[in-house]
Amino acid sequence: MKFLDKAKIYIKAGDGGNGAASFRREKYIEFGGPNGGDGGRGGDVVFRAVPNVNTLIDYRYKTKFVAQRGQNGMGKMRTGYSGETLYLPVPTGTVILSENEEIEYADLNEDYMEYRAARGGNGGWGNLHFKSPTNRAPRQANDGLPGEERTVILRLKLIADIGLVGFPNAGKSTILSVVTAARPKIANYAFTTLNPQLGVMYAHNREFVMVDLPGLIEGAHMGVGLGDRFLGHAERTKLILHVIDGSEEDWATRYKTIRHEMDSYGGGLLNKPEIVVINKIDTLSDEELKTRMDEFKKSFGRKKKPTILTISAAGHIGIEEMISEIEKQMLKLEEDKEQK
Repeated sequence: MKFLDKAKIYIKAGDGGNGAASFRREKYIEFGGPNGGDGGRGGDVVFRAVPNVNTLIDYRYKTKFVAQRGQNGMGKMRTGYSGETLYLPVPTGTVILSENEEIEYADLNEDYMEYRAARGGNGGWGNLHFKSPTNRAPRQANDGLPGEERTVILRLKLIADIGLVGFPNAGKSTILSVVTAARPKIANYAFTTLNPQLGVMYAHNREFVMVDLPGLIEGAHMGVGLGDRFLGHAERTKLILHVIDGSEEDWATRYKTIRHEMDSYGGGLLNKPEIVVINKIDTLSDEELKTRMDEFKKSFGRKKKPTILTISAAGHIGIEEMISEIEKQMLKLEEDKEQK
């Protein structure tokens, strides 16, 4: 299934049915009077968050959705039936925005949440409503009201526990493939990952959803490389796993560059708990590893240092320690949330 995290669609609720202008005509009844029924109400358009779907691909080719119109009223005081509600399924985590993306209508961040994006029009009154002592035979009936219509932007922000960020080719996809059953594309060139990849990590009978985001480079917030469009998926993560290629010489510059891009994007990413993972340590000697680690720690100065781990995803070195640390921090986050 192709990945699509943004779509623009047009929605229209159903129009209300027209009221009927009719009269009672029965044998031996001289003055029947009006008996026109009301029109039915138009159907609403409702977005519903559904689990186990991670793409908006269904809205790539079909972009116009119109709910059912209400039925017209009929004689014998019969009201027309209401139009059926049009339910549009979207992945959990979908944000519904105005066409200019300045107004957020709804954030469907839980399974089966619903948002009524357009209301159906009310049905028109039949001529029975217009009967009065001075107007015993009204021929007046109302038309149904039009349903609401609008163009909306659907923006998917994947819901995951752990977000993998870092430069291209830092080994994020390899980590995902080692700790989960996911099988992302892995190759020795930049931007191997073009779309976010999800996997489930198991730690002592607990499950954590991990998302591998396409690599960032300097200037990503201005559209360089793949840009920062995929950082929206990190907004909902509880923990950031910042992966650095240990074979690179200047870890501090790499780290600060990615942090700058996250800061430029916003969304509170810098406030999330972070584990820094130095990958590919099997390419370094013990002496090189110690020297670079000391330099990296010094670069923080008096600032609080994040948890720093050293691993080799390809060589399966330090993986268990990394999983244990992830579990430890996730449990702490859950405890802090319960205390609040």
